[in-house]
Parts: sequence; structure tokens; C-alpha cells
Amino acid sequence: MCVNYVTVKRGSMARFGAPEPQGEWEPEVWQDYAAPIVVADRQGRRHSLLASYGMVPQHRLPAGSAFSTMNARAETVAQLRSYREAWASGQLCLVPMAHYFEPNYESGRHVRWAIGMADEAPFAVAGLWRAWAGPDGRKVCSFTQLTVNADEHPLLRRFHRPGDEKRSLVIVAPDDYARWLACRDPLRARAMLRLTPAAQLHAFAAPPGGQDDPQAALF
Repeated sequence: MCVNYVTVKRGSMARFGAPEPQGEWEPEVWQDYAAPIVVADRQGRRHSLLASYGMVPQHRLPAGSAFSTMNARAETVAQLRSYREAWASGQLCLVPMAHYFEPNYESGRHVRWAIGMADEAPFAVAGLWRAWAGPDGRKVCSFTQLTVNADEHPLLRRFHRPGDEKRSLVIVAPDDYARWLACRDPLRARAMLRLTPAAQLHAFAAPPGGQDDPQAALF
């Protein structure tokens, strides 16, 4: 699944109807990196938070544990301990980004590809967030990205290791931002998790370091 992405630049949060969050963030985000997310209060006002990527930060895992909470499967998010309380409470968020990365094996080897919008505009994916008490007593936040099956999607089924189930993040259309952030009903939230049509997306080979790749293609 998606384990890193390129987030939006400072000055871009107005596109998502939210102010700029305090603090700094790296352009490319990995596990436990801080990145901006958008949440809404009960009055529908949007707020930006700088949150840690991964619902359970690695330093909070039990000793000897090694599992990732960067992605939450829509089919099991209501049952798993890492997510179920936030899901039941409707702690939904938007995760702004420029594009995200997935592995493609069509060349016979792992090649990192980038996926984004066909018009190259920043977008937001469906996420879930929670707050923690930090070591100094101040509130800190973390988030995960929700995923759905993509076995039948014309573009997104091309990613991940051969034989593995195809999964994808869910891009939230701008017209649905308010409805997604305000939703407190898990069943309604689950029904909103639909994949973006392939014609609205593009994907291209993007090896780390920006090397040219003979398998590169644009969709």
C-alpha cells in the first residue's frame, strides 16, 4: 500500500478551505513524518493540523511490535483496535497531497510510480485521525489513510506485487469535502469511499532520486 507521498506546499491549504497549520513539514512524507491534515469541528469550521503519518506512532507500539498503521482497510477499520474508536466517533480528515507512490512490477521488477490528478492539481484523500497526550502533556495528532479494493479499476489495479490484492487510497472530490468531514455515521462514511475514474488520474514512473526509467509512461 501507499507508504509515502508528496504533500502540498505551504500556502496551499486555502484550496481545502482551511488555514495554514503551525509548524514545518517535509515535501515527501514517510511513516511518523509530520504532515498537514484538515479536520472540521461540530459547526463545520475547518482547521488544519500538523499530524504524524501513521495512526499509532512507532514509539507508541509495544516493545517488539512491528506493524504499520499508515493505511486502514475500509473493510476492517471498524474492528481493529488501532482505528475502531476514531472510526466510530467520526474522526474523519482530509489528507492533502500532490501525488502518492505505489509499486509497479510490469517491467519485472519493482518500480516506484506516482499517482495524481490528470490536471496535476493538488487533491485530498480520505483519512482518519486521533489525538494523543504528548510527553509534555500537550496534544499531538496522528492520522491514517483509508483504502479500498482496486482489483477492477483500469489504472489502479496495475500496482502492487503480482498476485497480491490491489488496494488504493480514496481521493475525495472537492464537492464532497464538507460532507466527508461532517459525517459521523460509519455506514454513510463507508459508502462514500469510492475510487476516482481512471480518466481523471494520471500515473508515471518516479524512481527515488528522479532517475530516468525505460518503463516510464503517462496515463
